Amino acid sequence: MAVAASLVGVLALTACSSGGDSDGDASPSGAPTSAGTGGGTGDGSGGGSSPAAGDLEGSWLATTDGKAVALVVTGDKAGLFATGGTVCSGSAGERTIKLSCTDGSKDRASGTVDSVGKGELKVTWKSDLGVETYTKAEGGKLPTGLPTAGLGS
Repeated sequence: MAVAASLVGVLALTACSSGGDSDGDASPSGAPTSAGTGGGTGDGSGGGSSPAAGDLEGSWLATTDGKAVALVVTGDKAGLFATGGTVCSGSAGERTIKLSCTDGSKDRASGTVDSVGKGELKVTWKSDLGVETYTKAEGGKLPTGLPTAGLGS
């Protein structure tokens, strides 16, 4: 229960500093994002295959190996919080996330953004974690359908 309360607190704080609403920033499919991103790969995944740094902005949630994970991106800064006390901070770029964790964990030290689209972010971590899929939390609220069973430990 304390973990869920912590995640909600993190989300509430990041919602206050978002600097804008997300309703007005949708662009037509296939519209250019930013210079240097190249076009889409045409993989048919529906997600943005060439993410711009601004697309990463916000609060993202995942459940991995029974642990809640919150990834928060504001501008080029990133923070990550996971059940069990893992706290990481670092940077987020157009295609990469670089983090340093206070507990010395290297699981999420370096990641490549595979795709970011309507409410979903996929990151491949250069560790045994591999691909992690996050769901975007809008307005400081947990997304619906987020698995929460067993997160109290």
